[in-house]
Amino acid sequence: MGAASSSSTSRSSSLTLTEKLCATLIPFAVLLEVLIHSLSSCFDDRPVKPLYTFDDVSRLARDSPFSVNEVEALRELFNKLSYSIIDDGLIHKELQLALLHSACGENLFLNKVFDLFDEKQNGVIEFEEFVHVLSIFHPSGPIEQKIDFSFRLYDLRKTGYIEREEVQEMIVATLKETGMHLSDEVLEEIIDNTFADADADKDGRINQEEWRNFVIQRPHLLKNMTLTSLRDVTTAFPSFIFNTGVDDDSFRKKGVDDD
Repeated sequence: MGAASSSSTSRSSSLTLTEKLCATLIPFAVLLEVLIHSLSSCFDDRPVKPLYTFDDVSRLARDSPFSVNEVEALRELFNKLSYSIIDDGLIHKELQLALLHSACGENLFLNKVFDLFDEKQNGVIEFEEFVHVLSIFHPSGPIEQKIDFSFRLYDLRKTGYIEREEVQEMIVATLKETGMHLSDEVLEEIIDNTFADADADKDGRINQEEWRNFVIQRPHLLKNMTLTSLRDVTTAFPSFIFNTGVDDDSFRKKGVDDD
């Protein structure tokens, strides 16, 4: 009976470890969620000069899962972020340390998050980039975009492949940022099981198609790439819509008139 119990425990442990690579996406989603929620009360309510016109907001709403009011709410959030350190309407990398209280300075995980938001790779995050990335984490965001984003999170060297060293570095960095710890033995087992399942051609690295197949077969893992609070930003973060200058009804009316 002891042997049977041990075998059962081993199988259960193996199943859990196989899935832990994608589970390390949880700290990423959690940090985003905590960041947005904390911002709803950590800044004062003085109005910020709008940098985007009606047409800009309307265009972003059309190209994302967000409504006009939700884009405006995100604009208020972005403005308060961008004006909190350097008053230039952009989010700089210094802000990640201030908001996430990283006492250790440079962190691979935080740098990669910033890098993925910074789509133009010019060292700052612009509002459109901010909306675009948050659109991926919206519950209605396309699955393919979620899969692609998670792949790029681990493809640290931007080679088009995920390699063992990159997985190890990212897992260690995410665990460090959240105060968690895994032994070297457990970490190696996670990586071994992940590559055994995902590396179909057994070349020691995971390409985009292999990653896609790995995640598609485990749809529950994509939950880590979704922030449910983004389903209705104006409800989740009402303090960010007090200064809105556009409403969804006028947006819909304008859309009809344009047609």
